[in-house]
Amino acid sequence: MAGKIDIASFLEERTGHTFSDTARLERALTHSSARSQAGANYERLEFLGDRVLGLVVAEMLFAAFPNAAEGELSVRLNALVNAETCAAIADEMGLHALIRTGADIKMLMTEKRLMNVRADVIEALIAAMYLEGGLETVRPFIQRYWGPRSEEIEAGRRDAKTELQEWAHRQRGAQPRYQIVSRTGSDHDPQFTVEVTVAGFAPATGMGRSKRIAEQNAAIEILYREGVWMRPEA
Repeated sequence: MAGKIDIASFLEERTGHTFSDTARLERALTHSSARSQAGANYERLEFLGDRVLGLVVAEMLFAAFPNAAEGELSVRLNALVNAETCAAIADEMGLHALIRTGADIKMLMTEKRLMNVRADVIEALIAAMYLEGGLETVRPFIQRYWGPRSEEIEAGRRDAKTELQEWAHRQRGAQPRYQIVSRTGSDHDPQFTVEVTVAGFAPATGMGRSKRIAEQNAAIEILYREGVWMRPEA
């Protein structure tokens, strides 16, 4: 499919940058399984792009959230530069059609287990842009795709069970206790209700299609109720 696409035009439309070094651009899209000549893959570019992405996102968050503590900024940063987010952006851009890999990997490119490959290519592409135009070339691209995601409330939050555990320990040295209250529905479509208790506080319940999701929702309910987290605006 990649051979039917004008790669330079395709990427110019999606990045806002006109690539002048086509050989470097090809390396940014080439996985080591393609068995090209030694070193002609994205690995070195991915190394650089990872650092450039981290810097620009950190700079963006520092400006956008002037009252956020270091801990919140770190959580937001980690959520924005992880493989899942980078792969999602690669998918949004349609990059899987351009990545050069061995035949055995190409057929699996859109599967979750190859998420890291798609994430790596995004970082390699960032490096290629940076080497041609510096941070001023990269910033608009990162703002375009990472900016809206940075504004999501969940991007600044830790895992709810971890947050509740640490909060409970600070309050009373307590440990949250989770218990399944009920399980309804069929084996193919179950619904769990879980109650969480923290010594000295009223219990809370959460529901979900798995025990883990129900526990997370129960933890979230206490965090909202006790003012640790703010509820999203309706």
